Amino acid sequence: MDIRPILSTLRRHKTAASLIVLEIALTCAIVCNALFLIGQRIEKINQPSGIAETELIEVRLGGIGTQVNAAARTREDLAALQAIPGVKSAVTLNQIPFRNSSWNTGLGLTPNQERSTLSTSQYFAREGALETLGVELIAGRDFQSDEYRDAADALTDENAEKTGSAIIVTKAIADKMFPGGDALGKTVYSGSMPLRIVGIVKVLARPNPVGGDIQYSIMLPLRATYDEGFYLIRVTDPARRDEVIKAAVTALERVDSSRLIRGKSTYEEQRRKYFANDRAMVGLLITVCVALLVVTALGIVGLASFWVQQRTKQIGIRRALGATRSQILRYFQTENFLLATVGIVLGMLMAYTINLWLMNNYELPRMPISYLPIGAVLLWLLGQVAVFGPARRAAAVPPAVATRSA
Repeated sequence: MDIRPILSTLRRHKTAASLIVLEIALTCAIVCNALFLIGQRIEKINQPSGIAETELIEVRLGGIGTQVNAAARTREDLAALQAIPGVKSAVTLNQIPFRNSSWNTGLGLTPNQERSTLSTSQYFAREGALETLGVELIAGRDFQSDEYRDAADALTDENAEKTGSAIIVTKAIADKMFPGGDALGKTVYSGSMPLRIVGIVKVLARPNPVGGDIQYSIMLPLRATYDEGFYLIRVTDPARRDEVIKAAVTALERVDSSRLIRGKSTYEEQRRKYFANDRAMVGLLITVCVALLVVTALGIVGLASFWVQQRTKQIGIRRALGATRSQILRYFQTENFLLATVGIVLGMLMAYTINLWLMNNYELPRMPISYLPIGAVLLWLLGQVAVFGPARRAAAVPPAVATRSA
């Protein structure tokens, strides 16, 4: 099709054409960045924790007054919990993936390294922690019985800086600190404390990414008491989680009724709560995208309908001269395609500018170039669908009626 008549018509309607171009450009810029932000949020929401999420529940206790023998009471609690039907295992932990608080430390390759190689989260893991969490050990071994210590003793032991400890690290840490090599058996340092790597797990997410990569976590053979952490229980069947929670609360109250139940929930509930704001942001951004696309589509429909009305006589003359309905339809679709293309090119430049602003002010990553063609295709399709109705009405006008229109 010869586009010179289309360009000639657009030059006579510069204001209307410019408004549609600007509307498409603005929509393209915002939609591209919104899609990028949605993708970032969804990736964050779906990042793996590395644990058996559907099988885990947690119970948090609080004591009244000082607990004089928390270690002994913890052992009683664990025995009571493991005796509950439907419980596979139970341990105490100081933290869990995707929470708002975290125990962190820096790791280096030499003692008292001036600047840590990386920041990592510390999990206090007593006997059975690997099984209860459900993490995948891909190299090395679990902790041996003589490597475990009570957390309270280890944190106050002045010789701990010299004797060090065995640790289990995530694959992300092993790859970062010993790229291309075997991390097993190597020693890393937390300040001046030597830490021997005895095992590597595939994934164990840290509670939150503040201060380092979300996959940088280590496990230390430390037994936390119930007042230093919480009880994590793994069930044999996810369908029995509610039943086990009730039984666990009853069992713990039977051991010591003076304590308070500070919280009880499945791990999935905790994860949903942690990412609630991210899901809300995804919903908001999707709403903004849909609203912009609807407004843009209505603008295209309105302009196309107006132009059809204004060009009724011109269309009739073309029909009388032999133009077919499909040619009239293609005319309006080509016209819209040209307007959309100009708007999309301008919108891509605006999208890149907005992304640079977000990078500088909110420390967001650079938007991958792939989001630009996604936005372009979306707006091209939207434009063709929006203009189809008015164009079809124009093509349906009989030549005789059109030529009599004043």
